[in-house]
Amino acid sequence: MHRTLNTVVDFLARYTALAGGLVLIAVVLMACVSIAGRAMIGLGLGPVPGDFELVEIGVGFAVFCFLPWCQFKSGHARVDLFKPVFGDAFNRFIDFVANLLMLIVAFLIAWRLWLGMLDKKSYLETTFILQFPVWIAYAAGLLGAVVFVIVSAYCLLRTLYDPAERLP
Repeated sequence: MHRTLNTVVDFLARYTALAGGLVLIAVVLMACVSIAGRAMIGLGLGPVPGDFELVEIGVGFAVFCFLPWCQFKSGHARVDLFKPVFGDAFNRFIDFVANLLMLIVAFLIAWRLWLGMLDKKSYLETTFILQFPVWIAYAAGLLGAVVFVIVSAYCLLRTLYDPAERLP
């Protein structure tokens, strides 16, 4: 497969995952501050307002950001029970079917997130405590889901055209 395309998709998947990791670290730090604040209510401190809402949004974003990298590195759970029994051609076929199904799932996830985002935006739904527009959280997740579709399509092409570059 063309090296430039591989480099672009690698960059996209890698930095999407890094963005998710940074958000996850921020969520963990915020949760620690919130928990510490609960323990110090007597000192005039308190929990971070809307901490549960921020955790939900941040973790959701992080999960969708990690999916492209996992797909790019063939890191999804798989059962290789029959892999040694069958030849390379059948194993390539199995990889093709798995990547095709993952592309379909990635597309369905992105499509449903898009529709959910439009729905939340049309009803002006907000979170309970922070009054944060919910559609923005959907849009953040949609960013990772769109990259997941792109990476899944690339992985399908990689399986078809470059069997030597397939990852174990």
